[in-house]
Amino acid sequence: MSKFENNLAQGSVAKKLILFALPFLLSNIIQSLYNVADMLIVGQFSGTASMSGVNIGGQITFIVTNIVIGFCAGGTIIIAQSIGSKDKVTTKETTSTLITLLAIIGMILTVVMIVLKNPILRLIKTPVESFSEASDYLIVTSLGILFIFSYNALSGILRGMGDSKRPFWFIAIACSTNIVLDLILVGVFQMGAKGAAIATVFSQALSTILCIIYLKKNDFIFDFKLKSFQIIPHRLTQIFKIGLPTAVQNGVVALSFLVITVLVNEIGVNASAAVGVVGKFNSFAIMPAIALSNSISTMAAQNIGAGEWGRAKKCCHIGMSIAVAITIIIFALAQIFAGPIISMFDDNPDVIQSGVTYMRTFSFDYLIVPFVFCFNGLFIGAGHTTFSLFNSLMSSLFFRIPAAILFGKVFSMGLSGIGLGAPIASTGSLIMVLFFYFTNRWRKNAVV
Repeated sequence: MSKFENNLAQGSVAKKLILFALPFLLSNIIQSLYNVADMLIVGQFSGTASMSGVNIGGQITFIVTNIVIGFCAGGTIIIAQSIGSKDKVTTKETTSTLITLLAIIGMILTVVMIVLKNPILRLIKTPVESFSEASDYLIVTSLGILFIFSYNALSGILRGMGDSKRPFWFIAIACSTNIVLDLILVGVFQMGAKGAAIATVFSQALSTILCIIYLKKNDFIFDFKLKSFQIIPHRLTQIFKIGLPTAVQNGVVALSFLVITVLVNEIGVNASAAVGVVGKFNSFAIMPAIALSNSISTMAAQNIGAGEWGRAKKCCHIGMSIAVAITIIIFALAQIFAGPIISMFDDNPDVIQSGVTYMRTFSFDYLIVPFVFCFNGLFIGAGHTTFSLFNSLMSSLFFRIPAAILFGKVFSMGLSGIGLGAPIASTGSLIMVLFFYFTNRWRKNAVV
């Protein structure tokens, strides 16, 4: 077993899960600091229009990033199951194919995003006051897509091998760099959203380069030489089979939130900035559930690959208990301290009032998502990404968007009604997840 591999199919389930999930959780929290630092520093030094620009540009980048994370999830599950079954050939071929695939997609998307930048911003009804800021933010982050893809691919591969510690250290260095650059470019040089975007892209590039240097010096399974970039056809088919549903799922979820952004943009720039602030808080609030879900996914995949279905199920239950306990506390904080949280980003009274209104209803989602995410982590570990795709499509297209429109516009509840879309969508999703779980349809390995 190489120094990057960690067997999660042996030993105490609770101990293995916690030790694997903790660096993963810290990595995700630190990664979320990218956008939060952007929003916080931009809010303090550049004002509401720049905050709105970062929010809108970030939403579009979020869709692209979420799609690539879906493909990475496919590679992670295949690698995790191959580690569990001690199949080194599959591990190596999947690693090579995933890295090459994402490099190609990254280059194509960079060109597409730059060409279609302004039409996209007009399509989502970007407020006039923040259009130029959103445009600047989007063009810079588009140029950094390849670095974003590279980091997520390498992190996914390492986690599939059971290593969650190294991705944490690389992202910690990058985040520290990002915050320092934000303070310099936005605070000192007053570059607004563009400065925040430059800081983010430079930090992601640094993280990727450091990761590659370290892996090369430590005989990683992929040596990053030009001849090693190759696509193995049957591994590509596997990655698409497992990863494409997750990529589409992530894209649809992100797109549904973009629709919410459009609804909010129609209200005005203050509402746009306020929802952007809540979105940054939300990225922290759901991190425990996401980290535990992804940890469950990897650990379950290794155990299923080793034929340990009971351990996979136990892993899900333990992870869910931890996630629920944490998010209940976060829900209470969101309800009690909504005003102070919003005012940390912007002292504009209209922004604070709008943010509090939105957060008070949106935050009920924190009580439901841990169950949905953790069950989905178990299903994905068994390769049932098609079910997760169907579930997300139903949740996003038939619950979240219609509920936000119904309560926000039809019933004239404004931001309060739009915020209700999230918990309503998660409730519908949970019903479908429970049906799939209790009928035992998940107990079939869809990878092998």
